Amino acid sequence: MRAIRPSAGMIRVVASLVAAALLPALQASAQSFRVQCPTSTITHPVAANNNAEPLYQGPTTFGPGANGYLVPTGNVNGAIRCQQISGGDGYSTMADGTQTYMFSFGPLSGLADIAAGRPGTEFPSVFNTVYPGILAPGDPATSDNTSPGSFTYNGAIGLAPDGDNSNAIDGHVDPRQIEDVGVMNGNIPAPLMAIDEDDEYFLTLTNVGMIMRPDLFEQHTVHFHGYPNASSFYDGVPDASVAINIGGSFTYYYLAPDAGTYFWHCHITPPEHLQMGMVGQIYVRPRQNRVPLGTPLYTALQWQEEDLRTACNSAADIMCSNPLPAVNTGASQGDDPHTSTDRPYRYAYNDGDGTTRYDIGYAMQIHGFDPNFHFIGMTFNAEPFVDMKDKYFLLNGRSYPDTVTPGPMQTPSSDGAHHFSQPLPAIVNIPLGGRALLRISDLDVTEYQTLASLGIPMLVIARNAKLLRDQAGNNLYYKSNSITLGGGESLDVILDASDTTKYTAGSTFFLYTPNLDHLSNDAENFGGLMTEVHICSGTVDPATKACT
Repeated sequence: MRAIRPSAGMIRVVASLVAAALLPALQASAQSFRVQCPTSTITHPVAANNNAEPLYQGPTTFGPGANGYLVPTGNVNGAIRCQQISGGDGYSTMADGTQTYMFSFGPLSGLADIAAGRPGTEFPSVFNTVYPGILAPGDPATSDNTSPGSFTYNGAIGLAPDGDNSNAIDGHVDPRQIEDVGVMNGNIPAPLMAIDEDDEYFLTLTNVGMIMRPDLFEQHTVHFHGYPNASSFYDGVPDASVAINIGGSFTYYYLAPDAGTYFWHCHITPPEHLQMGMVGQIYVRPRQNRVPLGTPLYTALQWQEEDLRTACNSAADIMCSNPLPAVNTGASQGDDPHTSTDRPYRYAYNDGDGTTRYDIGYAMQIHGFDPNFHFIGMTFNAEPFVDMKDKYFLLNGRSYPDTVTPGPMQTPSSDGAHHFSQPLPAIVNIPLGGRALLRISDLDVTEYQTLASLGIPMLVIARNAKLLRDQAGNNLYYKSNSITLGGGESLDVILDASDTTKYTAGSTFFLYTPNLDHLSNDAENFGGLMTEVHICSGTVDPATKACT
């Protein structure tokens, strides 16, 4: 007997029935959806100090507290950061116009920031705010008839006053709002995350269900791949921690580790969920960004070596992750002249010599799609893992020429709303005389990926969130015209256009793959893993990444 394949119309009817049945149940048991973002903790006890990053002027000191815990007694570094994401499904649009079905994570906080290409990670004062209206499906296309450009809300979706607790903001949520925004609202790549060293990070995952596959009761997790110092309880590997069922929430907790570029993914049947789109990037900014103006960077790194969390005696500790540079260059923190707003220099790592300085940074998530696997994944058939073969090759969820399309890309979904499923452009703008940091991570399932830079050599400074430096403090950076990554690897690369005799305003270069079969959009045409690098005539806005 031949199996019956449901049509798209049948799927939409089933999806509507499932959603209609699910929402009353969620509303009747709202405690299944919760979100956490404390305003203070043992490590960050003063709520008023936790909504901004303090200057780094030395390691945090600790002493015994009233309850036997060690509590900060001076130089309380870092802040509290929070983010909420959904686990579900959605659609994305490939550069040839094909709409592709995904299992995916979506944003449930920081919507305005994510739509602008920024991380959706927020301070408690922003996260713990209640939206004054009613959010409609679409992110953030249709919110009280507000156009995306004027939508500014970055708080937690669904957060509501607790009627049983004097209307306190204590993690109580309205599940209808979470479902309205979260259903069919997956992003590729997953919502971007960014924190600073010493931050405490609270990440809430809410499983809203996969509406296009109501037969699947898929659990989801967040696994921070390669992220150090994680308790196994928060590691996201279901064998050793927990997995989140449909209709439930779970908050992961991390104390930010060493600076670097990391990535994350769902660890439920990883080959399937990674291939279907459940991949994202998280990066940690170094303390060196926050040292006061005029402070010698060598001195600042010496301060860090007094911190028990990052103590690093390279003469005795072969695991020392960040030794002092072999030569004290005398570099100091200064004002960056290459950006449109006054701000101190930014660094990729705590280098102590200023060699990882950059003016503008870009997150670059590499991924691949097998369109047949995704189609089968939507049509209730057995998925052919052995025959998995990627045909679309993506930078930040887009193939060329969509990689150079500014702003979020939207896809109409089966719920009739337009969802901004691909919020991150991949175009690189470098200010004249400046340097751009590319945080490149790869979570491919089937392929190795190569990126080549024509005209501007790549300076590779770190691999897998580890600064390339030996134990004697010698920098092991290297220049290359191309880099190659496998699934589960990251590289930090600087494109240095500081020589204005070589790089002039208005110049365009290409960042592309020399693997010709990865340079197409499921056909024999140009596309795939490629984007453009522009040299701006003036500065670059750090927030919008636009030439100014």
